[in-house]
Amino acid sequence: MDQRGAGRSTPHACLEENTTWDLVGDIETLRKHLGVDKWLVFGGSWGSTLSLVYAATHPDRVAGLILRGIFLLRRKEVEWFYQKGADSIFPDAFDKYREFIPKDEQHDLVAAYHKRLMNDSEPDQQVAAARHWTEWEMATSYLLPNEDSLKRGEDDKFALAFARIESHYFVNKGFLPSDSFLLDSVPKFKHIPAVIVQGRYDVVCPIVSAWELHKAWPEAEFKVVPDAGHSANERGIGEQLVAAMESFKLKLSR
Repeated sequence: MDQRGAGRSTPHACLEENTTWDLVGDIETLRKHLGVDKWLVFGGSWGSTLSLVYAATHPDRVAGLILRGIFLLRRKEVEWFYQKGADSIFPDAFDKYREFIPKDEQHDLVAAYHKRLMNDSEPDQQVAAARHWTEWEMATSYLLPNEDSLKRGEDDKFALAFARIESHYFVNKGFLPSDSFLLDSVPKFKHIPAVIVQGRYDVVCPIVSAWELHKAWPEAEFKVVPDAGHSANERGIGEQLVAAMESFKLKLSR
């Protein structure tokens, strides 16, 4: 499914009634519409966040979880990638992202981008902000540079929805009740069979978050791909995700 405001969902890039809890409700509405009692929930990056929130809210409707590139939507994770941390690994790409913002606003880049991305009265600046935001993430998603990923940042329609929705969620702290909400919620879903797939050199969602989730949830299988970054399209990550799907196919068909 394409979440509200993204992909084929309309209105494009719309943020009205667009919160984590609206999305959880959408997933549950879709499940009921399809007549599915329990299903396998699969999500990567922000999708891992949403999958975990859904599992914490509707654990009786989840037959299993496959999670990739763990993002627990904590302040330190957002600050690592968008303010200070990842810039030490990709300083060249970060400079382009940071220097779009005037120096007197660079102390809080997420807020500065959000202000411009929400400003419908200046569409040219809005699109420019969206491209800079998206190009930064696309430049860092693979262990090795990927031209197809970089080109996604040049697609204004994609970039506008991508950047507006991400910044909207980040300034609102994911609409979660606390910074540690997902780790605190592990007891609600720790009985659910799960596989966590994580690239060792993921810069977007560093492995420390997956490790902290694994320590809180040792029952989940934890697969570290030694030669991968963030993207599901990297070979090693793709292979582990397919293997997890095949394993669940056998388990759930019994």
